Amino acid sequence: MDESSDSVFGLSEDADFPLVRMADVLFAERMKNTIREWRDSLLSKGSSSSEIKQISTDPSQRFQMVFFKTRPGLALSDFTSRQLRVIKAVTKKHFKDLAYIRVAGEATSPQQLIVYTDSNDDRNLLMKEVKDGLRKDAEMKVESAVGFRHVIDLLSSKRKLIVGHNCFLDVAHMYSKFIGPLPSTAEDYVSSLQKLFPTIVDTKILLNANGVFRQTLNKSNTSLSRAFVSICPHIALGIKTSSLADRPCVEVEVQVDEKRSSNWNSGAKHEAGYDAFMTGCIFAQACNHLGIDFTLHVLGGDLVKETKLQNYINRLYLSWVSGNVIDLSSGKCTPDSSASSNLKSRYQDISFPSIILLWGLPSKLKAKEIRACIAQAFGPNSVSSVYHLDESAVFIQFSKPELVSKFLELKETLSRNSDPISVLHPLSNILNGENTHAATYDVYQQICSSSISKKLFADQAEAVGIKHKTVSSRAERGKKGNQVFDEETDVRMFDEKADDLMSSPYGCSETDRSAESFYLDEALASK
Repeated sequence: MDESSDSVFGLSEDADFPLVRMADVLFAERMKNTIREWRDSLLSKGSSSSEIKQISTDPSQRFQMVFFKTRPGLALSDFTSRQLRVIKAVTKKHFKDLAYIRVAGEATSPQQLIVYTDSNDDRNLLMKEVKDGLRKDAEMKVESAVGFRHVIDLLSSKRKLIVGHNCFLDVAHMYSKFIGPLPSTAEDYVSSLQKLFPTIVDTKILLNANGVFRQTLNKSNTSLSRAFVSICPHIALGIKTSSLADRPCVEVEVQVDEKRSSNWNSGAKHEAGYDAFMTGCIFAQACNHLGIDFTLHVLGGDLVKETKLQNYINRLYLSWVSGNVIDLSSGKCTPDSSASSNLKSRYQDISFPSIILLWGLPSKLKAKEIRACIAQAFGPNSVSSVYHLDESAVFIQFSKPELVSKFLELKETLSRNSDPISVLHPLSNILNGENTHAATYDVYQQICSSSISKKLFADQAEAVGIKHKTVSSRAERGKKGNQVFDEETDVRMFDEKADDLMSSPYGCSETDRSAESFYLDEALASK
């Protein structure tokens, strides 16, 4: 932050180090004699270089004769930090033609040197060289730590056209991992994203907006792998003909290293590199069908200016299930009539007050088994959807919001009692004794908002501080006078601890905890 300050690089001349201990006084005197002996041997006209080296080398190898920037010096090793401070103070006080410096060593720790200079100008030049070297070393460490962020910055600075397939979440993850925390509102996110990547094309939008493509893809199936086979059969299957009218196939050449060649040749879908390859092939073939000379524009670097592509730029699906499309240029969301109606009809609209989260379930428990158990207790139409968050956690959406409180109350009653009725109750098959926890959707949001991140949700909840077995929503607790279901644990303790942990703005993004996560399984399948 202050490049003019020598203290940034450890070159500042500290005040005299106080020699308050007898050990420091004796050590300082011994170091003064050793350094003077070495310095005098340098200035002695009759001393040879071998004699100088012999004088400056002790049996313990703590002093070594070296040359730094063509200047003779002593390398110091195996000294404590306190001893080095004493040596630095001795050098400064008693030897005006010697400079104590710290430089980057071959290992991780810096190297301490005493270097001879023949004038004040030479001394100033030495300090500048040391400072420049330390700065260069620091910059190299920063550059190395930045890593893949360089690629993201390069794409942004060159204003490259970004092409993805159903890529709203991909772009959001790229932003959060390499740019910064996701903004709290969609408007702020879109505005920031446009400054970084002004042109993004979603090939799923491109395929669904064109009648010929929809017909080729059986009107609804635009998953990446199937679209690749249908649009680019000459690449995917080695077939020389194309199903897209009379348009010729776009030839694509790619070089793959030997390590990945086996996966590549077998068509390793969902392997990141091959997915990107399939997306690029689909985009090139789609441009060709639209009458865009793909090769010419790529060489010219002006593909984003092509008028035939403008209707498809900066439009992304928020969710393939809901069919809503967001315009990144304006931030407005509109329903897409070409979205897959058969997927939407399979689900009711998401109702957050009707959702509970169960975690700590037996790992082999299936969604249909959970649905069946709840149906026995609350009726055959009580559950709308069951979705596995991970191997031991599920979302359950009830058909009515009031079933949430009834389920939580019944679950807590069964957890407290061990009488025959409780043991034989249908829900006992999924409650897994003492291990199963339950909460409303707003508690799930609070847990995900924590800066703590664990692979399994059960571990995440435990790390955040949930110890009790059942947590109701804040609104529901307010109605009940903030009383809790679990007699042994007060929910208020959780509220206070969780609120502290969750105050960080760098928690789970709105994207991660949005309604779309409820249908992630289907979204991934369609992709």
